[in-house]
Amino acid sequence: MCSAARERADSPSRIRAMNAPHPATAPARHILEHVFGYTAFRGEQEAIVEHVAAGGDALVLMPTGGGKSLCYQIPALLRSGTAIVVSPLIALMQDQVSALVEAGVAAACLNSSLSLEESRAVERELFAGRLDLLYVAPERLLTPRFLDTLDELRDTHRLALFAIDEAHCVSQWGHDFRPEYLQLSVLPERYPGIPRIALTATADQLTREEIARNLRLENARRFVSSFDRPNIRYRIVDKADPRRQLLAFIREDHQDEAGIVYCLSRRKVEETAAWLAEHGVDALPYHAGLPVEERSANQVRFLREDGIVMVATIAFGMGIDKPDVRFVAHLDLPRSVEGYYQETGRAGRDGLPAEAWMAWGAADVVQQRRMIDESEGGEDFKRLARARLDALVGLVESTTCRRQHLLDYFGEASGPCGNCDNCLEPPRTWDATDAARKALSCVYRTGQRYGAGHLIDVLRGERSEKVIERGHEAVSTFGIGADVDDRTWRSLFRQLVARGLLAVDHERYGALALTDAARPLLRGEDEFMLRLVPEKRGRTKRRSASTEIPAGIPTTLFDRLRAWRAETARERNVPAYVIFHDATLREIALARPHTLAELGGISGIGDRKLEAYGAAILEIVAEAG
Repeated sequence: MCSAARERADSPSRIRAMNAPHPATAPARHILEHVFGYTAFRGEQEAIVEHVAAGGDALVLMPTGGGKSLCYQIPALLRSGTAIVVSPLIALMQDQVSALVEAGVAAACLNSSLSLEESRAVERELFAGRLDLLYVAPERLLTPRFLDTLDELRDTHRLALFAIDEAHCVSQWGHDFRPEYLQLSVLPERYPGIPRIALTATADQLTREEIARNLRLENARRFVSSFDRPNIRYRIVDKADPRRQLLAFIREDHQDEAGIVYCLSRRKVEETAAWLAEHGVDALPYHAGLPVEERSANQVRFLREDGIVMVATIAFGMGIDKPDVRFVAHLDLPRSVEGYYQETGRAGRDGLPAEAWMAWGAADVVQQRRMIDESEGGEDFKRLARARLDALVGLVESTTCRRQHLLDYFGEASGPCGNCDNCLEPPRTWDATDAARKALSCVYRTGQRYGAGHLIDVLRGERSEKVIERGHEAVSTFGIGADVDDRTWRSLFRQLVARGLLAVDHERYGALALTDAARPLLRGEDEFMLRLVPEKRGRTKRRSASTEIPAGIPTTLFDRLRAWRAETARERNVPAYVIFHDATLREIALARPHTLAELGGISGIGDRKLEAYGAAILEIVAEAG
């Protein structure tokens, strides 16, 4: 349950008394260190905090685990009044509130999980001016009763800011669309002058523009951090026996570690979870069709116990703050690169090594295309969905660095990462230079007005109705690719698009057009290589991240600290990572502090946690000798 933690209102770690305004001089760095326990901001965090605290609007794109929450939590503590945080999921609100309460911040949430009396108690705290942050779902915020509450806060100058978390939910093209988010455009109309910050971990250029337009943040300052998650290793394999491939992956690399397995259908989720459980994996199912009680219980177990594997549809995961998810696996092709990045980003939030593993096959593409064709969306929606699927297929078929390909999709230049399957085990390829030139030539000869399906008919010499109607049986490229099968041609066209030699014109129904990048290949100055189906081969086993204790850390002390944390979390009725992350425990075990001052210098330990847990930790360190 979300609560305001009134019992901690007088903690010395508070930046201000609950009923007093923030001191104008309270610096962001002071809050960062003494409340949240960090000595330095990362990336653009400080610039974002200063901009919002000064009253500016912001659109923030920052990868999962990059510290987005601090970008509005610290301004909330710097500004007078209560910050209203719009969050789409109850679990996300509860995690955020629990973590803030542990840090000594007065936070609460309003959602359907609260009883009437609990909701009224939160509202009393709000009206009394005793809340720094209040988390609400968009549906709750938009009710007349809550808008009246916000009006009163505005009129009494007690409305600090609006934070819109998971802002990609406003995109109608996105994978997590929530129609209620569209109505949040009421905020600047009704509450002008109150700063707004919208945050998301995943948005390509099209989604960014839609977020800005739909939330009326066109004039907001944009902060775009690197999308790179260097601690995640990307690996994509061809489907053979996917369940057994998944089981081997878990047993070899992630035994007894937390992970998420994504499947496309509810039936497959349940069957896969049951099958893994039969083979010794502590796996649980999660999808929207499960009874609410079972779904909630499974989520709680995943968040609070070690080594649980959650098998889920994409209904699970958004806003899951569990930092020690060591792998994310896909047994079905995601719907887009954006969705893939969002889902894989749930691994390794603590910065420790993690893996994104996927098994895919041609049948996945067929199934996804059928789902798009049979969807209720209009032609514009279907055309964009097909283009995004093609971009994802380009990623899985790529012979070059996965990370480089992924970052390029989000407009970020990079070099080979050395930490993906293609970098670590370069794939076998075939020289498709001649076929690629034929394909590019066919695009040109037919006027750069057609999609891949028609171009393949021309190349293969198929006298289809459309080919005859357009007179394309007479072009010089008709039939010059008859020796290449349809599947290979489709793979080739996807890679030509993926590598930027062809551009997709969405306004002209997916027509392919040459880009300047195609010229070197057409002039004979470049070559074009494609992936061959790999042969089965052995792979060096990677030790699991949880057992990789850096040199110098006493494993026994680390284990004792984890055991103490687990017991403390049970007593507090919160997930263990809300008490401390593994990274903080590792640093304690390495530093072996003897005094509260030494302990307070460790990352992740603010004043409130030092006061609450310092003596117990020092005792454990002393007992370890």
